[in-house]
Amino acid sequence: MADSSTQSIVIGASPDRVAAVVCDFARYPEWTEAVRRTEVVEEYEDGYASQVRFTIDAGVMADEYVLAYEYAEDLSRIEWHLVTPSKMQKSQRGSYDLVGNADGTCTVTYTLEVELSVGMLGMFRRKAEKMIMDTALKQLKRRVEATGAA
Repeated sequence: MADSSTQSIVIGASPDRVAAVVCDFARYPEWTEAVRRTEVVEEYEDGYASQVRFTIDAGVMADEYVLAYEYAEDLSRIEWHLVTPSKMQKSQRGSYDLVGNADGTCTVTYTLEVELSVGMLGMFRRKAEKMIMDTALKQLKRRVEATGAA
């Protein structure tokens, strides 16, 4: 059974701007260190990706997998799940929750639940999850703030 982990970060941009970066899957290899390639496999009628193939290489872990995405109407929540098991993962579920703050910033809460296909001691898995989430949020913050607030 997979455990869920959650972390938050404040980004100096509107929720709309953060959502635009999160939903621009084609550009992920430009700003996320582990993502080597992305491919939108299917789209909804509104043009948002419904399934995206990721090829990642994080040194100790390389994998290719497809995630299915769902979006809140106002893009305040973007969630995903693993379509089929991959070489490294039995399951993956995650979400970004975007909340606008009075000062024009956005609090992004990232929740991730991954069940690996390979065994890993609990304390090492938790440390790896924390590192992955921390890195993902910091890279998202850097990308959004570098491209300018909307």
